[in-house]
Amino acid sequence: MDFDIKNVDLAPGGRLRIEWAEQEMPVLRGIRKQFEKDRPFAGMRVSGCMHVTTETANLMVTLQAGGADVVLCASNPLSTQDDVAASLVSHFEIPVFAIKGEDTETYHRHLNAVLDHKPHIVMDDGADVVSTVHRSRRELLSTIIGGTEETTTGIVRLRAMANDGALAFPMIAVNDALTKHLFDNRYGTGQSTMDGIIRATNILIAGKTVVVAGYGWCSRGIAMRAKGLGANVIVTEVDPLKALEAVMDGFRVMKMIDAAPLGDIFVTATGDINVIDKHHMAVMKDGALLANSGHFDVEINKKALRELSVGEPRLVRPFVEQFTLKDGRKLNLLGEGRLINLAAAEGHPASVMDMSFANQALGAKYLIENRDKLENKVYAVPEEVDKEIARIKLESMGIQIDRLTEEQIKYLNSWEEGT
Repeated sequence: MDFDIKNVDLAPGGRLRIEWAEQEMPVLRGIRKQFEKDRPFAGMRVSGCMHVTTETANLMVTLQAGGADVVLCASNPLSTQDDVAASLVSHFEIPVFAIKGEDTETYHRHLNAVLDHKPHIVMDDGADVVSTVHRSRRELLSTIIGGTEETTTGIVRLRAMANDGALAFPMIAVNDALTKHLFDNRYGTGQSTMDGIIRATNILIAGKTVVVAGYGWCSRGIAMRAKGLGANVIVTEVDPLKALEAVMDGFRVMKMIDAAPLGDIFVTATGDINVIDKHHMAVMKDGALLANSGHFDVEINKKALRELSVGEPRLVRPFVEQFTLKDGRKLNLLGEGRLINLAAAEGHPASVMDMSFANQALGAKYLIENRDKLENKVYAVPEEVDKEIARIKLESMGIQIDRLTEEQIKYLNSWEEGT
């Protein structure tokens, strides 16, 4: 078995952490039991490009239980948990190509390694595998049935491809499932981002001014959790509807250039480039912390930060690079501007990834079952799948909800009754 990981001897610790996460993933456990019976992926090769975490490990094992021949690489150079990668190789015989801190060349070599598997299904986290197939591995197009995409950033890229007529196979937009973005993006990103910032810096959040760029579901969660920790939160936005919502939620809203001199901590989660740019950094206070929770490391203009600084940055703590500006001020870049929740912490808690990865598993199953009906488009997760995942999750939490009576169903579907 071919693989490329840091150290296979880390496997025992990784297995314990995979098992710990599994306890918090009852929906995926239930799906795994069903997959073991039905074997929906028998004869199918699945190539995943995802954050190599304990939760992802449980998804890979679930697909394997359903008959899939699975390989995995990292979707971000800093998001791999090396002990988890070792356990997948050692205990589950799943080839993994991922090393925390790998350079760009290695990252792309690993992408191509999972594509050498000649997949029928791809599972993407940022659309790097899909774009690589379309750009330089087009010989694989004839065998790929379709794929799933986990992130907002990736879906933006896929929709652009579909609109241009470039998308060559169907993709399931897992991120658009309500049981994904309403929970994973908001509660998962909110908690794990603050966790990453705190682990990297060991600073007190209470009393600090935290500037959150964007007010999508991820940024909502970050703003919510920062506020809960006692921070004074400022939101910056370009969308008037989202900006208005942030105001109504009790946050100050202003332009980034106006927030720049006020912030102690800056967090981006927009999916766009240069959200924090040179002219913003030029007016920031001494000691400001710059963190990103968007998928790619483009939201903070790192090139501009280097241009403003003198000498080489100092690594003052793991995942904290301190840049000294020409006027003596210091700005601190966290996690190389990459996903701080995975660079410096462990990513989302397992209980919220349980629903996200349930969508991944069932989305892939849907692709196989409907392969002859689907066009080369980006599809939503079927509503019935979304609701079933929510129902199972509630059941696992010991929570029961009401069901509509026949009379209520009839009333909601009629137009004759009124005032």
